[in-house]
This record gives sequence, C-alpha cells and structure tokens, in this order.
Amino acid sequence: MDMTDQPRAHSKLNSTRLALQRLERGRDPWALRWQVLLAVIDLSILAFFILGPYLRAGPSYLIIDYIIAAWIGCELIARAFAAPSIERFLRRPMTWVDVIILGTLLFPDLLFNFAFLRVMRIWAIGKSPLLLEGLRRAGWSHLQDVFRACLNFLVFLFVVTGFVYTTFFYHREGGEGFVDALYFTVATITTTGFGDITLPGTLGKLTSVITMIVGISLFVRLAQAVVRPYKVSFPCPQCGLQRHDTDAVHCKACGHLLNIPDEGD
Repeated sequence: MDMTDQPRAHSKLNSTRLALQRLERGRDPWALRWQVLLAVIDLSILAFFILGPYLRAGPSYLIIDYIIAAWIGCELIARAFAAPSIERFLRRPMTWVDVIILGTLLFPDLLFNFAFLRVMRIWAIGKSPLLLEGLRRAGWSHLQDVFRACLNFLVFLFVVTGFVYTTFFYHREGGEGFVDALYFTVATITTTGFGDITLPGTLGKLTSVITMIVGISLFVRLAQAVVRPYKVSFPCPQCGLQRHDTDAVHCKACGHLLNIPDEGD
C-alpha cells in the first residue's frame, strides 16, 4: 500500500466507526431511522423464535435459521468494531448472550437447551435510545418506568417459557409443548397453581421456585411503576439524587437548587 493511502484508509476506518457508534447510540433523525429498521428486524427475528415450534418441521426452517445467524454474526462484528475497546465490548452482557444465541442458530441440535436466551434480544431493544426517544416524541415520557417494567416482565416471562419448553417439553409435536410451557409459566408466576401441569424432578421444583419468587418481584415492580407518582430522572449536581418531583425547585436530599428541563409545556 502507498504511504499516502494509509492515512486515507485510517480515516475511512474512523469514519465508519463513528457512523456505527452514531447508529447505535445517536438520537438524530438519521440514527433513529436506522434504529427503527433494526428494531423491526429484531422483532421479526423474535417472531421467528416464538413461532419456531410450529415451523421447525418445515424445509425452510434451517435456511431462515442460518440467515438469522449470519445477521447476528454481522451485528457482533459491527458492535465490536464500534466499541471503544475490545475489553469494553466483551464486558457487555448482551455480547455473550448474542454469542450463545449465535451458537444455538449454528448448532440447533446440539445447543437447543440454550435457545430460550434468544428472547433476551427484547431486552436489548428496551436499552436502545429508540424507546426513550419514541416515548418523548409521543409525549409519554412519564410512562418510561412503566414501559421498562412491562418490558422486563415480558422478557422474564418468555425466557422462563423458553427454558421450560426446551428443558421439559421440547420433543412434543407442533406448538403443544410451547403452549404448555407458557401456560405453566403464567400459572406459576401468578401463583394460581392449578397443578394440572407440573415439572418433574428436582430441576422442575427448583424452576418453579425461582419462577414464583422472581415473577412476584417483577409483578410488584410493575405495580409500583403504574401507581406511584411520576418523577423525573435528573441527577442532583450536589448529592446525585436521581429522581425528583416534576415541579421540584430544590433537591429533597440536600436542598441544592435544581434546574430541571421540561418539555416546554
């Protein structure tokens, strides 16, 4: 390579990295349009995962499976390239979740027990700037905590359903096993306890216990987010208190004068 081409190539790499970082975390119209497109793709992938029990007998299942694997692999490479360092990239929980998801797609017969982690991509959507910006533009910023609580509950519901399905009901035909897993999970989380479907063995009992404890906690968190008074998220410059009343002038913790921005209404 010519010496004059090296700075040019380095500049192109930097501009590509900046564009990927802007796409991932930006809030300008260009970045948000791309984030909407990526969110639609992610939701389509999730729909494929959820409908997997109904589709896996078809001839096109593996083709779609490997196409999704290629897409997730490209996403991982792009996020690694955009990250400030490989170390920070490897510290992200979603990096390892996506690596396991990629493994379940490339080796579906060997790693099917980990397929339930595919639902974690919903959580990744909720962590993107797109959700917060969408709520702000719709005038629903005050419902941010409610949306996050609902999202966390849905992620937990389908992660547990996926785990129960792949561990206990995977070999049932069609969608019967998935429906049974979903039915068991909802009945357990709500502590309804019909008892018509139970999980066998020690692993089944431990799964039921964990599902009840965490499920009830998420229910309480969701109820709190719905009924408690709305507060804005604004760190106090003096003491760091994060949440304040919408009309707060002084911080309740330290009395520091606040300057909380509003929506202009």
